[in-house]
Amino acid sequence: MPYKAEISRTSPSCFLFLIDQSGSMSDPFSAATGKAKADALADGINKLLQNLVIKCTKSEGVRDYYEIGVIGYGGNKGVGPAFLGALEKQDLVPLSKVANSPARVEDRVKKIDDGAGGLIDQTIKFPVWFDSIADNGTPMCEGLRYAQRVLQDWVGRHQPCYPPTVINISDGEAGDGDPEPIAQAITQMSTSDGNVLLFNCHVSSHAAAPIQYPDREDALPDQFAKALFRMSSILPSGLLDAARSEGFAVSDRSRGFVFNAELVDLIRFLDIGTRPSNLR
Repeated sequence: MPYKAEISRTSPSCFLFLIDQSGSMSDPFSAATGKAKADALADGINKLLQNLVIKCTKSEGVRDYYEIGVIGYGGNKGVGPAFLGALEKQDLVPLSKVANSPARVEDRVKKIDDGAGGLIDQTIKFPVWFDSIADNGTPMCEGLRYAQRVLQDWVGRHQPCYPPTVINISDGEAGDGDPEPIAQAITQMSTSDGNVLLFNCHVSSHAAAPIQYPDREDALPDQFAKALFRMSSILPSGLLDAARSEGFAVSDRSRGFVFNAELVDLIRFLDIGTRPSNLR
């Protein structure tokens, strides 16, 4: 069965995040929060990186189960690595290096249960590796081509390993052509354990209900959502189990795609997409 390779320090896997940084990402994520899409996305990615570090921390330190990349497309820098600080301009970084190199650590306030039915504010430390950007057009095709070049090198060096997972997050249409052929080329790359996985999150401004992990495109409201659905990989069995455990109604044909997710659903999508259970 594919997607069963043990993930270890000697046989790592890879996560590559593709982030739409176009001008429309300055639009509100939802009416409820008023937070810009770019800001909500940056918080989600930074929180996910922190969770990956925690998950892979053992008594001796952070184990390099993964190599991590964050690639931005759009914005004032075009297409390329989006890490800040000491990791700037690096395509893929071992997880231990991510853990040791946040660009800064901010004090954030979150609500917690006070034990008496109420909520109180608690200040927490929030490491930041990636900032929000929202400017210019949406060169998604160029972003996917960049990812393809990065992953061609990685799979060539890691053939026995669990294949890379690419998570593309965008709010709409590619501004530089048809992304589907490039997405297909990415998902045709493989290790001996399976093809590269490509998941997509469509943070649309379309006034439509959220759709998570569909197995057909009929209910999607526009051609851009349907294209991102077709670009998305079918969920392997382990991630189907993860989606079911979170209460999602999925089938064996469900794809790694969500449409119009709220912030909590976006974070759950990212978590499910990064949840192989075969760590050693």
